[in-house]
Amino acid sequence: MNRDFENEEITIDLTELFLALWSKIHLIILAGILVAFVSFIGTKLFITPMYTSTTSMYVLTRTGDSAGVTYNDLQTGTQLTQDYMELVKSRPVLEQVIAVLNLDMTTGELSQAVTTENTANTRILTVSVRNEDPKTAKEIADALRESVSIQITEIMEADAVNTIEEANLPEEPSSPSLMRNIAIGGILGILLAAGVVVLIYILDDTVKTPDDVEHYLGLNVLTSIPIEEGTKKSKKVKGLSSKKLQKQMRR
Repeated sequence: MNRDFENEEITIDLTELFLALWSKIHLIILAGILVAFVSFIGTKLFITPMYTSTTSMYVLTRTGDSAGVTYNDLQTGTQLTQDYMELVKSRPVLEQVIAVLNLDMTTGELSQAVTTENTANTRILTVSVRNEDPKTAKEIADALRESVSIQITEIMEADAVNTIEEANLPEEPSSPSLMRNIAIGGILGILLAAGVVVLIYILDDTVKTPDDVEHYLGLNVLTSIPIEEGTKKSKKVKGLSSKKLQKQMRR
């Protein structure tokens, strides 16, 4: 048996695609609103709000015998601040904080809740703690500052660790961001709905207009019979795709 294999190319009319999207714009917007609403409900019900408390300290280290702080002291202190940041998350410091506050967590869990930051070209060390309880976050931050201050003066032999800011008691959760989640949900819903419309448009190969007959069958249309408005289409009549119509014409 001889089989004919035809290479079909899919061409997309951008104008028709835009019109297809525009005709379903109400559904696309509705999908965006629905997904944004789902994001709002999910954020409120299933995501635990987290609070962040921040404390900062200043580490003073002198390399010479002079009473003042020299430029060399500043350079050395800036480089050592990176070491101090690692010391904040060291096991002895974390274990001491857990013991003092009687926390029900491991050192690994506490380490994940702690972030350290050093402002460029300064010796200011900032420690932030995230927790679902704002009061606990403040207590952990203060305990970390006190514990690491002792470790810095004993191990790193710093001259002094001065407190710049004590840990604050956060009033508003730092995460999750409700507005950001709603915006992401709305955009995702719009993109998904638009993608479905585009996919339906691409896969739809039914013959609808005289131009489709000329394009798919290569035949000239002599006339067309318009359907009167308000006339109900018979449920038994089904549209033929271009591929099925081509096969029937060949017979």
